[in-house]
Formats: sequence, structure tokens, C-alpha cells
Amino acid sequence: MTGSSSRSLPTVMERRTFLALVPGSLLAAPLAARAQPAGKVYRIGFLAFSPPDPSLDGAFRQGLRDHGYIEGRNVIIEYRDAGRKLERLPALAAELVALKVDVIVAASTPAVLAAKHATTTIPIVFPAAADAVGSGLLASLARPGGNVTGSSFFGPELAGKSLEVLKEAIPGITRVAVLWQPGAHGERAQRDMSHGTEIAARTLAVRLQFVEARDRDDLDRAFAEMARTKASGLVVLTSIMFFTEHRRLVDLAAKTRLATVYPWREPVDAGGLMAYGPSIPEMFRTAAIYVDKILNGAKPADLPVGQPTKLELVVNLKTAKTLGLAIPQSLLLRADQVIE
Repeated sequence: MTGSSSRSLPTVMERRTFLALVPGSLLAAPLAARAQPAGKVYRIGFLAFSPPDPSLDGAFRQGLRDHGYIEGRNVIIEYRDAGRKLERLPALAAELVALKVDVIVAASTPAVLAAKHATTTIPIVFPAAADAVGSGLLASLARPGGNVTGSSFFGPELAGKSLEVLKEAIPGITRVAVLWQPGAHGERAQRDMSHGTEIAARTLAVRLQFVEARDRDDLDRAFAEMARTKASGLVVLTSIMFFTEHRRLVDLAAKTRLATVYPWREPVDAGGLMAYGPSIPEMFRTAAIYVDKILNGAKPADLPVGQPTKLELVVNLKTAKTLGLAIPQSLLLRADQVIE
């Protein structure tokens, strides 16, 4: 990746525009209900690491409704979740293939990899992958090839930018923990995220402590380790497990009094300090555009991967006050939302 610390954060005007996630060619079709073949009932497989998050599931279902798909009338969604156990994903992917679903929506990078291993013919759509190329999901964003496409954001750059935000909020900070989940992404993407954070840390004169959490039962130990080593800030890297456990992350960060930057806004709405990243619910809603295109005959290989062109910066001043922090006005002026 290019050094993320060398680029300034987007301006308020740029980020508030929050442009569409997908290429213009995909958005050319109207969002209104498109005519479906009479009597045709499509079957969508939904493969997830954990039980569907209400906000993400609701966004995807709304996207389907926007395109005229009504559950029980012209579409059936076959849900399979691994109960937060990654090793269950391959068998669940095989179940969906055996059902001969029309398309598989894989809600995390491990789910996409499991689905790819299970089928080379059934189309696969990923709603929100962090660095789809680096994770080994496809060869190119512009020309996916194969049977996989969807929406992706560049996780390595996001990690470095999150550290920049934390340093601007707390100029004197010198030791920051980085929470990551092994296996959440492909090996190259995981390595690039770590490297991107390290590049930013050197520029900002910050010492990093990488702390792993393999599953939800590992989170208490991870935060205890951060407290023991006296980290004064935390950057959370992207992971579907961290998203589904974001309320617990917020509680643990509060107990250990860690100033934390998350890669999505949901933790900040729940009481976290700051977030810098894309709207994950919007990306799940956008997944329905890909599903609609595929059900109407498009091939995944011909559908370029979409990317969010703008990111959201959200700051919770209530939490800042609790932590005894005075967030600089310069950062607040750039925020898309300040929770007071």
C-alpha cells in the first residue's frame, strides 16, 4: 500500500457527500421494483459467521425490497450461520450448494472463502470485504473473473487513518494497542493492515502493541493484556466478529479507560469514543444491487467490485468527557457527526 500517513483526511464537504458504493453502470438500473418473471421464486443463500446482525440483515432485506423482491412471494432466503465458529463455514457452504441456490451472499471474508471452495458455478456476492484482492477473493476489482463479486474497502489504509485520528484527538499519546482477529481476512490483507498501521505509527511517533483475539471468549484476556501493558489508546481493526461484538468492545474499552477508534460508527452510537470508516449497513444494502443484477442474468465476472468513495468520522463527546479528554476543535469540525 502507499503510506497512509502521508495523505490528509478527506474534507467535511467530501465525506458528507458519501457517494454511492458501486460503479455507475450498476446504478443505471432504477431502484424501483423491476419486473420479475411470473411465478419465478429465487432462492438466495446467506452464509454468515454469526447470527445475522439486525442492522445488516435489515439493510440487505430493504435493498431486496427496493428491487421488487418480497420474501415468500418471489424470493426465499436460506440463512446459515456458523455460530461464531469459523470451522463450521465450509460445511454450511456445502449445504447451500446442495440446495442449488441461485446466489450466495457471504457476509464475511471467511464465509466468501468457504463458499468459493464449495462452488465455482453458483454466483457469490460479498457485501463488505476488507481488501478483497489482498484477501484472495478475486484477482482484480475492475475484472473480478470467476463467480465472486461485491463491495470492498481498503482495510490497510483505513487502519493507518484510524491511528491518525486517534493521534489528532490525543496529541500526547505514545502507546497504542491494535486489536486484531487472526483469520478474519486473507493472509496478505492481514499483513498489509499491520504494515499500514506500522507506517502511520512511525510517522506519528507512536509505539504499537498488537493484541489478538481469536473469538468472543478471548476478548476479556485481550483487554486485560492492554491494561497490564498500560496502553493509553486502541485501534480496532476490521473483523465481522468485532462488529457483532461491538457493544462488548465498548464496555471493555470503558472499563479499561481506553480511548478507542473503531472502523464503523455502530460502536460510537453504543458509547464508544470515535469511528472512522465506511457505512457497513449501506454496503449490505448495496449487496442487493449485485444480487438483482445476477438474478437478471449478469455474470459476477462482469460486475466490477464497488468501493465506498467516502468515509464517516463520528465522535462521541459524552465518552470523551468520561475519559477526561478534550477533543480538538479542528477534529470536531471535520466530523460527520458529533454525539453530545
